[in-house]
Amino acid sequence: MAKYLIEANYVGEGINGLLKEGGTKRRAAVEELFKSMGGTVEAFYFAFGDQDVFIIGDLPDNATAAALALRVNGAGAAMCKTTVLITPQEVDEAVKKTAIYRPPGHDADKDAVSKWDSEGGHLRQDLPGGETPE
Repeated sequence: MAKYLIEANYVGEGINGLLKEGGTKRRAAVEELFKSMGGTVEAFYFAFGDQDVFIIGDLPDNATAAALALRVNGAGAAMCKTTVLITPQEVDEAVKKTAIYRPPGHDADKDAVSKWDSEGGHLRQDLPGGETPE
């Protein structure tokens, strides 16, 4: 299963619903939502600040996470933002992958491509005096 961070804000009637039901009933409702989509809630917190709720949970895949966000946002009582979370091991896998990338506004010529290192596709920075790092 994939892990996601859901950041949510109550809007309109969602705020009134929270006032009526309280926090523990909202957490139970969110746990039921995740369960109905084949997932689980790992953590659920209310917060001060820009976001009202932070949820970390597992869902089967990105399509399921998108469906969850569509259901929540479509109901109009809360708006949520979904972030895919990755493990340190997945980052280890990612940095081993190579690719040729042309940044916006730059030409991709053979000289530019030759400046790519073999550790994930980062552009090497030439040293002063035209030297290149070893």
